[in-house]
Amino acid sequence: MFAYGLAYGYRGAGNRYRYGEGGLAGKRALLSVTTGGPADDYGPRGINGQLDELLFPITHGTLFFPGMEVLPTYAVYGTGRIDADGVERAQAGLAARMRTLFPDAPIPYRSQNGGDYPDRHVLADDVAPGVTGVRAHLR
Repeated sequence: MFAYGLAYGYRGAGNRYRYGEGGLAGKRALLSVTTGGPADDYGPRGINGQLDELLFPITHGTLFFPGMEVLPTYAVYGTGRIDADGVERAQAGLAARMRTLFPDAPIPYRSQNGGDYPDRHVLADDVAPGVTGVRAHLR
């Protein structure tokens, strides 16, 4: 549970510490998800939308908000029709992914208090000009 005073409102500072700072700073987070559809459905032009954009409310709004370093998501696609070989590949893939948890670089989200959001809410005009959506919030 993310509670006021731990995950946000850190050290009596109200909501000053958020999006990249807070009680869970220094911790790492990894989402592991399965999808029924194939990887193409979750690509840049896929019917379901890009997976990292679909998960942005979780990776950014839940995990990065209290200061966690969020690692790129591990996904197993096509589980709606997965067979025994697919399960074995998924298990091997997850085992390989777990071995890289500590050296992997986190998603480079912009911290709220780092100067890119002068009013703490909207990116400054000179930060990522012409870029909108999720991509604008990446360093």
